[in-house]
Order: sequence, then structure tokens, then C-alpha cells
Amino acid sequence: MRLNERFPVTDAKERDLRQRIAQLGLDLEEVEESFVRGGGKGGQKVNKSANCVLLRHAPSGLVIRCHRERSRSLNRFLALRELVDRLELRISPGSSRREKAFQEIRRRKARRARRAALGRLHKEDPS
Repeated sequence: MRLNERFPVTDAKERDLRQRIAQLGLDLEEVEESFVRGGGKGGQKVNKSANCVLLRHAPSGLVIRCHRERSRSLNRFLALRELVDRLELRISPGSSRREKAFQEIRRRKARRARRAALGRLHKEDPS
């Protein structure tokens, strides 16, 4: 796989992805890229065009399939970003952005659960 095309995203997002790839030491030659027909809604356009991106990272065994957008190049960017996210989770979960987001969601849910439990205790208390 080569990153020789410009992705239809902001320069900051593209730079960020390239920087994360470099930090992980990911060799893009190990990533096999293919384009297949997508599925689901879309009718004739989906049935005729191969804009679904399939990435295989042989060393880790990860397979990413992305058909979120109509544009092949945008799907390519999104699939590569997903691959980097998942590799980051495997290699260094402590510094993973996705893991930090999961932890923040867990903290919010725990906070809500504590507040709900306190509310139930106050309602049951007859004093």
C-alpha cells in the first residue's frame, strides 16, 4: 500500500494520520489493499462500483473493511485510520486515543450510576 494520493480530508487530519503511522513504525508495504463492491443501501451505484476498501495487515492478522462513504479515497483514509487505531490498541493501549475515549465514557457512566443510586437512597429515606 502506498500513500501517494491526496485524501479528501483536511491537511491536519492527513498529517495526524501520517504522524501516527510513523510513531507506530507501521510499514505500509505489509498492508494489502483491495477494492471490492460494497453492500447495503445505495442501489445501482453500490452494485456497480468497487469503492469498498479492504485492508489486510498480515503480521497482526487484522482485516479492516470500510464502506462508509461513496468516495473510494475517503473510504481508503477511514480504513487506514481504523487500522492504525486498532494497531495502537494492541501495541500500546495506554497511549491509544481510542482507549482514552473508552475510559472517559466509562467514567461518565460510573458517575451517572453513583448519582442515580444516591437519588434512589434519598427517595427511600422517610426522614
